[in-house]
Amino acid sequence: MDNRAATMLAGRFDFGFAVDWMRKDLGLVLAEARRAGARLPLTALVDQFYADVQAAGGGRWDTSSLITRLASAR
Repeated sequence: MDNRAATMLAGRFDFGFAVDWMRKDLGLVLAEARRAGARLPLTALVDQFYADVQAAGGGRWDTSSLITRLASAR
């Protein structure tokens, strides 16, 4: 957080692992969980939050952009 707090608060999210890639990976996890009969409700919720970030045009933003989704929920 010491390194990223200022950029996150400034709305700059071009530093790391993209939301598009995170959603791909979360999709793999959720598909495997379904196959195994496991339930991952928190993982599914985070996936939905990242889907909201994508819908807002943040697919290429890094995963710290989740703060934009959480801030909009206030």
